[in-house]
Amino acid sequence: MEKHIVKIESIDKVTHDVIKIVTEKPDDYKFTPGQATEVTINKPDWLKEKRPFTFTCLPEDDYLEFTIKTYPEHKGVTNELLKLKKNDELILHEVFGAISYTKEGVFIAGGAGVTPFISIFRHLQKQNKIGSNVLVFANKTKADIILEKEFKKMLGDAFINILSDENTDSYHHGMITEEFLKTHIKRFNQQFYICGPPPMMDAVLKQLAKLGVDKNLITKELI
Repeated sequence: MEKHIVKIESIDKVTHDVIKIVTEKPDDYKFTPGQATEVTINKPDWLKEKRPFTFTCLPEDDYLEFTIKTYPEHKGVTNELLKLKKNDELILHEVFGAISYTKEGVFIAGGAGVTPFISIFRHLQKQNKIGSNVLVFANKTKADIILEKEFKKMLGDAFINILSDENTDSYHHGMITEEFLKTHIKRFNQQFYICGPPPMMDAVLKQLAKLGVDKNLITKELI
């Protein structure tokens, strides 16, 4: 079983409950945009607690970056991550993940489900290949939108936000519905990439089926 111990180089806040952890990168460490690894905190009381986190850096970067939603109220791993500092250690395990970019299409994310798409879009941006890709991003409130400015800069009007718990003039309000998808997506014979909480995933997959999307055009992963 592959394992790497890495030191934390920095921890920064991204939103009110999301942090960015940057670590050392082991020699010859490889992943593709969209993939993740299981991470353990290298402290005696936490060595059995593995959690999957997605790489949000680029494969060629000389560091590793994880963008992680934290749940302090759970008193678990993400709460413990909030207490860590520079030079504390994490243990990285096998690289895995069902999300990988194949061709232009529609990305649909719920909350922290956007994390596999961060590295993919950064990779496309670096190659000047954003093309006609679209990102539909569902959150509870504006404060929950991860990397809003960066996605807006990369995608412009192809970055579509919908908020379930906050109603403002600048954002769509409600849940992702069949009608919402019909309004904002031009065609349904293209690739779809979906990642989010299970209830959101189930709802979107049913909607796409009703809209005639071939299941072979759907790449999905639960968070």
